[in-house]
Amino acid sequence: MKTSDFPIFTVKNDPSDAEVISHKLMIKSGMIRKLSSGQYTWLPLGLKVINKIQEIVRCELNKIGCREILMPLVQPNELWKESGRWNEYGPELLRFKDRNEREFCFGPTFEEVITDLLRQDLSSYKQLPINLFQISTKFRDEIRPRFGVMRSREFIMKDAYSFHASISCLDTTYSKYMEAYRNIFNALMLKFTMVDADSGNIGGSESHEFHVIADTGEDDILLDDSNNGMNVEIAKERYQEENIQRIASKSGMKLKKGIEVGHIFKLGTKYSKPMNLKFTDENSQVKDVFMGCYGIGISRIVAAAIEQNYDDRGIIWSKTMSPFQVALIELDSKKNDEIKKYSESVYQDLQKQGVDVIYDNRNLKLGNKLTDWELIGIPNILIIGQKEAENRTMTLKRRNEAQKHEVTLDFINDATLRI
Repeated sequence: MKTSDFPIFTVKNDPSDAEVISHKLMIKSGMIRKLSSGQYTWLPLGLKVINKIQEIVRCELNKIGCREILMPLVQPNELWKESGRWNEYGPELLRFKDRNEREFCFGPTFEEVITDLLRQDLSSYKQLPINLFQISTKFRDEIRPRFGVMRSREFIMKDAYSFHASISCLDTTYSKYMEAYRNIFNALMLKFTMVDADSGNIGGSESHEFHVIADTGEDDILLDDSNNGMNVEIAKERYQEENIQRIASKSGMKLKKGIEVGHIFKLGTKYSKPMNLKFTDENSQVKDVFMGCYGIGISRIVAAAIEQNYDDRGIIWSKTMSPFQVALIELDSKKNDEIKKYSESVYQDLQKQGVDVIYDNRNLKLGNKLTDWELIGIPNILIIGQKEAENRTMTLKRRNEAQKHEVTLDFINDATLRI
């Protein structure tokens, strides 16, 4: 990829409405632009990060036999009335009527839709278990959108659903998702923890949240020395105490701030029973299907990762989330055609090796280019000027190191650049 084909939208000034560092850096680095309160357009750079996260999520879910579908964003109110949530969900459910006065909502979650889907085709225990997931846009009419994409009205989310003939089968699958989530967040190189959680308006008998630990997190969680714990809602219920500081003192746990990036639920028959999702077992008995659901906030992960990894120059991406592995900078190529030729040959060689590289051929000074790529957070920057072209070398500048390294093309390979 070359900057002549891949526009870079960096800006110098801090956005006036940015309250947290991730919001500020995502605007300044050219990842997103605000459309309205709680709504953002993802620019090429930001969408590339989103796609890398989605690739990791899909890989881990495929490993546990979960298959991808795509459901409509707009949902008819009849389904929500069947489940009983049309009146329960509250003002976050954005409702509207079509030209025929039929009521609909923009989907903040998809339990009703997936349950309706399965009841059209599921009949026998022989078809179970079933695991399905989607990655799509959701909409919640947040009363106060804030913190950029961390608390937005429109967001990208992965939601998965599992269907079972027995609670024991649900328990087994729930554990598989729990392990898959750990694998996902480890692959993304996030510092995270899993805590016991309440089920909220999703419902069910048991749930767990996955949090990225950050001072700017909106959620209070209690953690022990082994990094296990619970959210405040569960803590207040277990300790019969409203004051979270007293709970922390009583339990010996530490109070931390977390950004929720994942939540899994054992739904049981909360949706299958009222919506008549049933199956016939091996004894010809008709029974309710047991369900689980499993969410990951794809767009929120981007903000959470930045909250954990930045400095005064900008974002510091992990090797798995960075939009590019390498930024290749050419200098003074208009003055020296040899620089252009050598830079082009290095670029072609990196591409052949499978390195995800962005070739910066903009007519800017070195300082401006370095400032941009350090703001964006690319892990490796390769610089080619007159000296490098003459010596057939490159200057390697890693994002998290102060010193520079002189390297040759023979030394540069995919493994080296992933360090």
